[in-house]
Amino acid sequence: MRADRLVSLVLLLRQRGRLTADTLARELEVSTRTVLRDIEALSAAGVPVYAERGRHGGFALLPGFRTELTGLNHDEALALLAAGSGRGEQVFGLGPALASARRKVVDALPESHRATASDAAQRFLVDPETDLLSRRLVTEEVPDTTMIEVRRAVLAGRKLRIHYAATGQTPQWRTVDPIGLVTVRDRGYLLATRSGADRTYRLSRVLAAEELPETAQRPNRVDLDRIWRERSAQFLSGGDHITVLVRVNPARREDLLDTALAVRAEEPDADGWLRLEVTYQDPRHAEWALWQLGMDAEALAPQSLRTSLRNRAAAIVTRYADSSREAVQVGKA
Repeated sequence: MRADRLVSLVLLLRQRGRLTADTLARELEVSTRTVLRDIEALSAAGVPVYAERGRHGGFALLPGFRTELTGLNHDEALALLAAGSGRGEQVFGLGPALASARRKVVDALPESHRATASDAAQRFLVDPETDLLSRRLVTEEVPDTTMIEVRRAVLAGRKLRIHYAATGQTPQWRTVDPIGLVTVRDRGYLLATRSGADRTYRLSRVLAAEELPETAQRPNRVDLDRIWRERSAQFLSGGDHITVLVRVNPARREDLLDTALAVRAEEPDADGWLRLEVTYQDPRHAEWALWQLGMDAEALAPQSLRTSLRNRAAAIVTRYADSSREAVQVGKA
């Protein structure tokens, strides 16, 4: 444990220069006394760390000293940095270990790649904690060629041209300014702007993508966690969105979630089915989505949706009843 802390201390001094004992203690989540003992241990081991006195003093390494972490390429480092984005560091009390690992990763990269990798970490947000989004257990697949183009544009800060299939619409080509990538319950999203307006695109609906040479219009520094929370809240509170209380056969749960924008609550029903509070884009979308599930789902509320589904079913019954009589007459002829 102490060995890992000593390595982290060295990496902090390498990457950030002169630091006070108090700053090192906060970063390493130990006491100042522990930091001073670690500094003494490093000096005894031959690590060229020295102290500078005075108001702006602190501890520093002699220029040129470097630790080594071999066998790690740029994409591997990028993946590790992305894994530490969002609130992942809070899981299972592994925050200090993850912070240490990320410092090692950045330090291992060639100088020319460090700024790129560090900037890239802020462009990825992995599974932020929010109850506004549906729980999805199946990982969506996005073609590698498409994902590579999207990722390149996000990291390079270039405009991106995507062939996007929005729900219920004919796929269209759109040129956007990519901001970052977010995964939520194994769904992937591209956060972007289009002609200055905020846009969020589901990656599984991007049929093709092309990185363009033009520079994207976007801020140099972003807080994806904040942006995602704001967009989610705005999305669910605006427009004609409708929240539906629905019962569903557990075997069709994923089919239900695949058509929903969000799920706020989920609990087992008395008969073994699931009862969910699901948000849809509008009443028409809700009616279409639940109709696809047939007898495996039942809308419990609002009453207006139940009425629409009942009327639709009645119209189908009437249509096929008439067709049946016509078929009999044709057969007799």
